[in-house]
Amino acid sequence: GTRIIYDRKFLMECRNSPVAKTPPSDLPDIPGVTSPNVEELKLVNHNVQNCEEKVSAGEEEQFDMDI
Repeated sequence: GTRIIYDRKFLMECRNSPVAKTPPSDLPDIPGVTSPNVEELKLVNHNVQNCEEKVSAGEEEQFDMDI
């Protein structure tokens, strides 16, 4: 058979294509696989709120260091 070989540059350009960023229209809805779980959404939302609280404090150091 014939083998198609793509170079890295071409593949890296393909990832910016609008077609690569949209899911297929006939993709089934499987929670946790093709769409996030309710628990995952809550966890992500909670993490975003925690990050916003830390940023607003402004007095914390940039990195935590164990000495």
